[in-house]
Amino acid sequence: MLEIIRANQRGRAHFGWLKSQHTFSFGDYYNPQQMGFSALRVINDDEVAPGAGFSTHGHRNMEIISYVLRGKIAHKDSAGNEEILPAGEFQLMSAGKGIYHSEYNASQTEILKFLQIWIEPNLRDGEPGYQQKDFGNQAGLTWVITPDGRDGTLRIKQDAALAQLLLTKEQVLDFPVQAGRAYYLHLIEGELALANVTLAAGDGLKIAAVDKLQGVVTQGPLRALWFDLPL
Repeated sequence: MLEIIRANQRGRAHFGWLKSQHTFSFGDYYNPQQMGFSALRVINDDEVAPGAGFSTHGHRNMEIISYVLRGKIAHKDSAGNEEILPAGEFQLMSAGKGIYHSEYNASQTEILKFLQIWIEPNLRDGEPGYQQKDFGNQAGLTWVITPDGRDGTLRIKQDAALAQLLLTKEQVLDFPVQAGRAYYLHLIEGELALANVTLAAGDGLKIAAVDKLQGVVTQGPLRALWFDLPL
């Protein structure tokens, strides 16, 4: 099963200080056909005005990932974490039994762009946690989040993993797929041809029950996120 979600099919929100595009139903955007995929519940493509941000609010039982594309996030939470998250870094906050946090644009002059991702946990009401790391710019798939925190990855409370994908034009990649798993591919920049379709920036692809998948970069550089999820 392959299902494309085109960038122009996403929901949109505009609050002046925030422009957001929602891959799945979120806030005032409701699409009964797009309520998430496997444990993946939210992918929001957010643009935050200088000095603005998400004021203190709470979450429970959700694994919340931020990936900064441009600018810096100023993070503060009720567990005592107060951090700056620059472009290229990943943040994983485990809400557990409950946590309050705020996320602001750390700059008074530059726009902040980041992806906000929610994954439902398989362990509920645990202790909240915070992790943050830059995984560099190595070509190919680089795992950044795993269930066991192997090889220095951030550890998530779910049978799920996340990799960053960096490729140049005409590079070919055999994706690591198994028939008993689900996968989601979100393109950030570039174009990728696979399975007789071409994906562009902002497009996403749901993948399930496949045992082989190959892609070739038709316009590079390509940057994407690859989710390995329970079926």
